[in-house]
This record gives sequence, C-alpha cells and structure tokens, in this order.
Amino acid sequence: MIAHASRSLSIVGAGLAGSLLAILLSRQGWRITLYERRGDPRIADYESGRSINLALAERGHNALRQAGVEDEVMARAVMMRGRMVHPREGEPQLQRYGRDDSEVIWSIHRSDLNTTLLELAEQAGATVHFHRRLHTVDFDAGYARFIDDRDDSPHDIRFDTLVGADGAGSALRAAMNRREPLGEDIAFLDHSYKELEIPPSDDGGFRIERNALHIWPRGHYMCIALPNHEGTFTATLFLPNDGDPSFATVTTGAQAEALFAREFADTLPLIPNLRADWEQHPPGLLGTLTLQRWHQQARAVLIGDAAHAMVPFHGQGMNCAFEDCVALARHLMEAGDLQSAFAAFEAERKPNARAIQQMALENYLEMRDRVADPAFLLQRELEQELQRRWPTRFVPHYTMVTFLHTPYAEALRRTDLQRAMLIAATAGHDTLDNIDWNALQAQIHAQLPVLEGAH
Repeated sequence: MIAHASRSLSIVGAGLAGSLLAILLSRQGWRITLYERRGDPRIADYESGRSINLALAERGHNALRQAGVEDEVMARAVMMRGRMVHPREGEPQLQRYGRDDSEVIWSIHRSDLNTTLLELAEQAGATVHFHRRLHTVDFDAGYARFIDDRDDSPHDIRFDTLVGADGAGSALRAAMNRREPLGEDIAFLDHSYKELEIPPSDDGGFRIERNALHIWPRGHYMCIALPNHEGTFTATLFLPNDGDPSFATVTTGAQAEALFAREFADTLPLIPNLRADWEQHPPGLLGTLTLQRWHQQARAVLIGDAAHAMVPFHGQGMNCAFEDCVALARHLMEAGDLQSAFAAFEAERKPNARAIQQMALENYLEMRDRVADPAFLLQRELEQELQRRWPTRFVPHYTMVTFLHTPYAEALRRTDLQRAMLIAATAGHDTLDNIDWNALQAQIHAQLPVLEGAH
C-alpha cells in the first residue's frame, strides 16, 4: 500500500468521473483536490448541449454502490426496459434489453448526476475549486497553472500527482502529450448529432412511453429519445455530415421541420420548439480517441473520456469511466507506489476500453438500421431461445455488456463467436421451426465455456 504521507492527488475535471473518483479515494483516506474549468453547477446554469442523456447500466451501478452513493443517484433515474422501435409505417414495437424488469438500464440527466456526485465528493472530504482551467504543467517541478476565464487571473499550485478526468478535450492529456507523445489517435465519425426536447404533456406526464429508449431507425440516420424524471425526453438526431439529408443540407429550422415531417412524422407534434432548438443548438461531434499510453510515470494518469472517448451508441461511456474509477482506486490500494498502480491500471483497462469503443461503433449500425431488419430480428429471436436453453453459456451480447461485469474484451470475443453461430444457423430460414438444435448445442458447449455471473 502507498505510504499515507504520499496519498495526495489533484484531479483535473470535476465532471462525472472526477467526482466519483474523488468520493472513492477520499473514503480511502486520500487527500483529494478537484479543479474544474466551469462554475459550480449547483449555483449556475449547467452547461447546455453538453451531451445526450446518460444510460446507467450495471457497471456504473456497481461503481455507485462501491462509493456508497447509489440511493441518492437513483432517486432521479428513469427505468428503460428496452428499445421502443418506431418504424416508418406500423405501430412501435418494444425490443426488451433483458429477460424481465431485473435487466433494465436507467436514464439519468447529466446535470442531476453531476451535482449529486459533487455534493457527495465534498461530503467525503474532497476540496473543489471552480473556474480553474488547466493552462500549463511542469511535471518535473510538480507545478501547474490554472486560469480563471472570468478575469484571466492565474492560480498556481504544487502537486504530487495529477489525474486527468477532464474529458475528450483533456487539457492534461495535451500537456502530457507535449512533454512525451502518448500515441494519440482521434477518428471522427462522418455523422454528428443535435439535441432537441420533447416537453411534458399539459398535465405534466410523459407524451410517449416513459420506460423505454425510443428509436426511429432510418438506415443512414436515426432519432432517439430518452426519458427524464420531470416528464421531458431528450431527443437526439444523428445525421451524416454530408450528403442528403445531412447537416450540410439541413441548416435551418424550416428545413429541419421538413425533414422530420418526411422521415419522423410521429415526432413532429412532440417537439413544438423544433425550429428554435435546431437553430440554437450546434451539431455535436462524434469521435473515438485511442492512446498508446495513459500515464506518465508517477506524475499523471488519464481516466474516462480523457483516455478513451467513444461514440455514445452503446450507452457505455459513463459506465466505462466509472469502471475506470473503481479499478484505479483498487490499484492505488494494492500497489506499493504510484507508478506501479498507474501501469497496472492501464494494463487492465486499455484492452477493455478498446473493445467497448469497437462495440459502440458497431452498435450504431445496429440501432439505425438493423433493428428493423427481418434477418436481424430472427437472429435475435434465436439468441433469446439459446439463452433460455443454455443460460450460463450462450449469454447475449447486450447482457454481457450491460447487465454483467464481464470484461469488455471478453464480451467482444464471445460476441463475435455467437454472432457467427446465429448468422449461420438462421441462413435460409424465416422461422426457428427447422433449426438444428443438436448441432448448436454441440457448438455452444465446444466454444463457449460457462460465463461467470451468468444465470
């Protein structure tokens, strides 16, 4: 265990991961100071357009339990049983995430979660400084300068170790990269997103089914909507950057209204401020960040989006970041020195981050296109039947990622095997009537060992 005299960390970024890590480490006896470039969200308007809603899954849930903050957070979360798929024609259909209501995910508003975690971090003993944007770092001297953007005043600190929890545009990562290249690669998607809002009904209730993640899949683009506890939905349109339709061709509120009337007609009455929202909210970029190295000896380490930003289509960005916090806190407890702790943390988490980044990209194709494809739906039906017959061996991809703690890399490996089985078994079939169950059983027992936690 690291000597108590050395147990001091400065966390850059008081967002979700920074606040949760501060809670975990403060309760282990660390002296934690958080530096946040924005103002205190508890007394100022939360930065709007920050991101789409957050989907809390078991990995994130587990981290909140370990930090002892689950009850406070869950008080404002809304259960989502599955995807409510809205086709161009016909009635919406619910595709459950799991087998029953014990396997669900939860929609939570970023600002609600962040303010709750900040409050609990301070209660745990962490110190938080707002309006502190990281400007320069001298790693050798253990010196950093922060700037208050309200008046450009500098604030200098001495630090033992810095943790970068400052998101995809991490200032600490940039400082580390200048000193010694981290092997950074950023791949932007050829799609962006724009947030819109579905307000409550006149009586304050939800205008559409509250306990679902709504999807309007349209091939190369899609709209989704996640519920908020006060009766609103955060709706998000994902659209190509170029082509027709795209953010290059749909630039005005009137053009957006025409697109929705053509492609998402049932949403148009739900979004009364579509024109204004469209013109006021700039499109958000979607990208995947990978690094060859996440730490710099004992001086600095990166977590969450600062180390491995991903596209949001598996709802795992926050859950992965929260898993990072738990893993880093564990390695800091187990290791004898900071450099060993950071190296062990990176070795454990980097392959898993790469795996969920890949799965998040693949899930975009599934959400915007395949959820309405008959071949996919038959494979999904077979997947559910195989889980029913051999529940500890054939565990659906979504279950491994969302409801279990299976390492992401192992979930990806098993998913690839299972997908090949599903495609081969359903080829040429319209129903499950003539499936060769004996052959599938032999394959499953040969290739898929019992999975820990599956039941």
